[in-house]
This record gives sequence, structure tokens and C-alpha cells, in this order.
Amino acid sequence: MRCVVFGATGYLGGRLVPELLRAGHSVRVFARSPGKLADAPWLGQVEVVRGDVTVAREVGAALEGQEVLYYLVHSLARADFDEVDRRAATIVARAAGAAGLRRIVYLGGIAPAGQELSRHLSSRAEVGRILGAGPVSAVVLQAAVVIGSGSASFEMLRYLTERLPVMVTPRWVRSRIQPIAVRDVLYYLTRAAELPAEVAGVFDIGGPDVLTYEQMMRIYAQVAGLPRRLIVPVPVLTPWLSAQWVNLVTPVPKAIAVPLMESLVHDVVCGEHEIAAYIPEPEPGPTGYRRAVELALTKIRDSDVPTRWSDAGPAAPDPSEPLPTDPDWSGGSLYRDIRERRTHADPAALWTVIEAIGGEHGWYSFPLAWSLRGWLDRLAGGAGLRRGRRDPHRLHEGEALDWWRVERIERPALLRLRAEMRLPGRAWLELGVHPVDGGAVYRQRAVFEPHGLTGHLYWKSIAPFHAVIFGGMARNITGAAEAQGGMS
Repeated sequence: MRCVVFGATGYLGGRLVPELLRAGHSVRVFARSPGKLADAPWLGQVEVVRGDVTVAREVGAALEGQEVLYYLVHSLARADFDEVDRRAATIVARAAGAAGLRRIVYLGGIAPAGQELSRHLSSRAEVGRILGAGPVSAVVLQAAVVIGSGSASFEMLRYLTERLPVMVTPRWVRSRIQPIAVRDVLYYLTRAAELPAEVAGVFDIGGPDVLTYEQMMRIYAQVAGLPRRLIVPVPVLTPWLSAQWVNLVTPVPKAIAVPLMESLVHDVVCGEHEIAAYIPEPEPGPTGYRRAVELALTKIRDSDVPTRWSDAGPAAPDPSEPLPTDPDWSGGSLYRDIRERRTHADPAALWTVIEAIGGEHGWYSFPLAWSLRGWLDRLAGGAGLRRGRRDPHRLHEGEALDWWRVERIERPALLRLRAEMRLPGRAWLELGVHPVDGGAVYRQRAVFEPHGLTGHLYWKSIAPFHAVIFGGMARNITGAAEAQGGMS
């Protein structure tokens, strides 16, 4: 069938596309920032349409000629996510009817009956209702915690368990949860496209285990080979306070941690299993929680994580906005710190060091300053340095890299990063390689576009430290390339 995926740059969407292709469907992807798909291995097999889900004209163009719409869009990182999701779902439902689609497939969260829902769960349920009330037959799948390498829920669980041998936790650690492996979620999503047109409604999907969050952490520790964790539940920590702690300890920022924590106050367990009447269980059976953790950790150890929760970050700047490549006459104020350093290292060796920057390899200068800036950013609700990187050696356009977003890669010549830390302005960092006789020239450029007086004061206040931070980075990156033995 002809399938269009909204949310293909996100965690689940990026994994669903290859599953649909393997099932023999033709696939169109609708993305606000198609550049994020530049390194997707399936890019040459799909049609890419640029657009915004809140713009009716663009949505209508993306749906034209399609049969099945996968709606995997969620604006959780925004403060007004419920309002944005409501508006987008309304636009999509109308456009799907006008385009004559035969099916909408949406993944939401399990909504406990008879309870006051968190904003997160309430918004997911509302989107499902809007799509279901539209003129196109909709299948709304509802899942609790998705366990898979790179998912926000799994990363939160992983870092809490690994970094805190003793945890003082709120009552929600005793809430009952029915986790589901990401491979099973993808199985149900893929098969939902093939359902008869008369099949519609809301269906809960889940794994075979019902556990408390405390049990999930203990089992994770066992699978990961960690010592037994001491977990002390207390009644005084609210979900909001818990989220502040999660924000500091895990890569998941406060904007996402707060709604996730609020949702864990509820028991999120499948209320029915009517999907089994239409879609058989995956072979050789649904994946248990322990097995799902084992699979996720194997993927992480093998650096084989196809998508991460942080992939669905902010859109790239509008083409009309200034970029660090713009000349001085393009308007606005830009501050720059430019460094060049000649090295006898082979250009390929120098590029290898550049592309491996960040994450476990660090930033090659004054680690304490980077760490302190990362903690301050986390306290302010920013990304900090805990997002790390998906693969220790290879980067992909659009992915998160600590507090940066990979904006452009021109192998083996240029890496451009866009800052996502809390700043009074916008910032980029460019690292480049220029081959010369007997070695290479390393080129490094930091660019800052200030917003208001605060932005100008910010740049001037940190300028005295640039020689240590940026100068040290240039020296240490070229030194690391030379130490690798890659000499021309």
C-alpha cells in the first residue's frame, strides 16, 4: 500500500519506515526538517516531503495519493504541547478525509479509566479521539513504557539505575506498568496498515509482564550486571520534584521528564487485548521485559542504535534566518572565534578525531569547564552534556551530540554543530579539515548570534576564556590525530 509517515525523524518513525519497506509498502515521509534524514539508510527508497503538521496546505499535499497515514507526531518538548497537538490532529483528520485515505494509524499512551490523567496522557488520548472522530477509519494503539535502545523511557530507567546505587524515590515507583518492547510496537504498527477498513477504534498493546517501576529497575540492574540497588520509597517527592532529579541525573531534559513522571503516577496496564482478534501475537510470542532490556543493551554495546529520543529535536533554522556561513553584509551581529592549526597528521586521521568528538571522547579542552557549563545548562532546563552520541565513531545529520545538534556533515572536510544549550542567542561550532602537502590544516570556528543586550554581554563575559577553551581544543584535536600515528 501507499503509506505516508508523519514523524519519520522521531524515535519510532525512524524505525517504522524500514519495517514498512520490508513489508512491501511504498513509503512517503513528511518531515519539518528533511535534513535530519540525510544519513538514513532507507532514504533512497522513500519519497520525502517537507512540511509542518500545523499547516493545512502542507499536510494536504503530503496526503495526496496516499492510502495509509501513520501519525507519530508529539510535541512533548514544548510547554504548550497539548495545544499544538490538538491543533495538528484536527488539521490532519480533516485533510485525511479530503484526500480520501482509507486508514489512519496512531500510537498513543494507555489511559487508565476513571482517573484524572496527567497532561501528557490526556493529550495523547485527546489526539486519538480527534483522529478517531474524523471521516477516516482510525486505529489508535495505546502503549505504556516502550523498552528499546534510545527511547526516552528506557534512557531514563537506564541512567537512574546505573548512576544511583541508592535511590530515595516517590510512591510512583510502586505503580504497576505493562512495558512493551519496541520491536513489538513496530510489529503492531506495521500490521495495522493491513487491517480491513471496518476495523477501527482504540486498542491497548503491551508485553507479557506487569511490573512496578521498582521491579523494572531491579531487573535492569540484574541484566546489566550491577550490584543490587537500594530503593527507598517516600511519600513526599512529587512527580515534579522527581523530574528535576531525573533532569540532573539522566540525559532526559526537564521538559520531557516532567510529563513522563506525571504519567507514572497512574497504573498503566492494558485494560483489554482485543487487538488479538485482528492481529496475531508476534512470533515466537510477545517479548518479555527482561529480554527487551537484554536486546536494548546489546544494541547500545554494539553501537547499533538506529534512532534515539533526542533525534526528534528542534527544527533546523528557517532558511531565511542567518547562518554561520552568511557574509558580514547579510545583517545582524555575529561574534566569531576562529582558530587554524597546521598539523603533520594525515587528513583522514584528523577527520576521524573530529567525527568522534563529544560523548565518551569529550571535547578536548578544559573538561571541568565543559562539565560545569553542562550542569548549569541542566539546572536551567537545557540539554546539558548527558545526551552523549548514538555511535562513538560516526555522526548523522540531525542527531543530538551532547548539547549540540549535528547540522551539517561534509565528509571528510566539515562538521557543523548548532547549540541547543540555554543561551541568549544562537551558536554554532564548525570543525574542518583542509589537506595540504605533508599534512593538513585544522580549521575551527565558533559563531555566536546574540539576542539583545544580554547576548552581547554573555559573549564578552566568556571571551577571556576562549584562549583556554577554543585554543586548547585546536591543540588537543590536532595532537590526538598525530598521536594516532596518521602522519603524512
